[in-house]
Amino acid sequence: MNEKIKKTLGIALPLLLGVFLVFYTYNKFTDQQLDEMKGYFKNADYSFIAISSFFSVVSLAARGYRWRYTLEQMGYLSNFPNNFSAVCIGYLMNYTVPRSGEVSRALVLKKYNDIPFDKAFGTIIAERVIDLFILIGFILTALILQFDQLQAFLSTIIPVEKLIYVGFIGAFGFISVVLLFIYSNWKPIVFIKEKIAGLIEGLLSAFKMPHRIPFMIYTAVIWISYVLTFYSAVFALPETSSIGLGVIITAFVVGSLAVTFTNGGFGAFPLMIAQILLLYNIPETAGTAFGWILWSSQTALVVLLGGISFLLLPVFNRKK
Repeated sequence: MNEKIKKTLGIALPLLLGVFLVFYTYNKFTDQQLDEMKGYFKNADYSFIAISSFFSVVSLAARGYRWRYTLEQMGYLSNFPNNFSAVCIGYLMNYTVPRSGEVSRALVLKKYNDIPFDKAFGTIIAERVIDLFILIGFILTALILQFDQLQAFLSTIIPVEKLIYVGFIGAFGFISVVLLFIYSNWKPIVFIKEKIAGLIEGLLSAFKMPHRIPFMIYTAVIWISYVLTFYSAVFALPETSSIGLGVIITAFVVGSLAVTFTNGGFGAFPLMIAQILLLYNIPETAGTAFGWILWSSQTALVVLLGGISFLLLPVFNRKK
């Protein structure tokens, strides 16, 4: 396939999926339900959304400051204003071309700090590997905390006998894949092994860097801020304000995964948040409204900070 066509599809397909999900969500509600959702938007307590946005800014700042440690390990220096601006621009770019944020971050430092693109990009990938393992940890935590609810939900869809059968087949398949992965010399399997080995190496490298303790502290700040961003927002609506920590972590994980499906989670984030909250007896209209309020506020923040960063970077780096 032509490279230009691939790039076009890479941009268009997630956007079209987002548009479809918005259209699908809108059309599933009656006029009365839509009016109900408008009421949620009108009566929401946006002071909690402001607090949520504050924690979001903290996470961005911590990510920008953490970046200095992986750059220093490779022998390069970059000041906080440039790092923070690059991070904000990266998040903004992800709303246009999925996963382009990492590239744009590296390009910013190449332009303003003369740090080689491949070196800067390598540090970003190392950070992403660590963040991936932390996200997996959150997924496992959500499964443990909400196991009974998820099991009950599955049992209403699939009879227990079939659930056991599916579990047995799944366990057999998992063991077969693991054995194949360990002992196979098939080229695709070897390629996957190498990639996983690279991910593990990237993860372990964080424990070997000279400033690993502050790096880990800032990593904790980033992820705690992510959770607090979500947690603060639930108080904006009375219908979501009483949900427990386990539900919040589960919804946070679902929301984090939704962001990868479309441009910045457009369409997917509100839909998936509403569906997970529906399991806990939160009305679908309230869950959808909550998802859109949180997504819209975060998107507006990213657009604002990304745009300001574009304008201020030349100012920060003006030669005297």
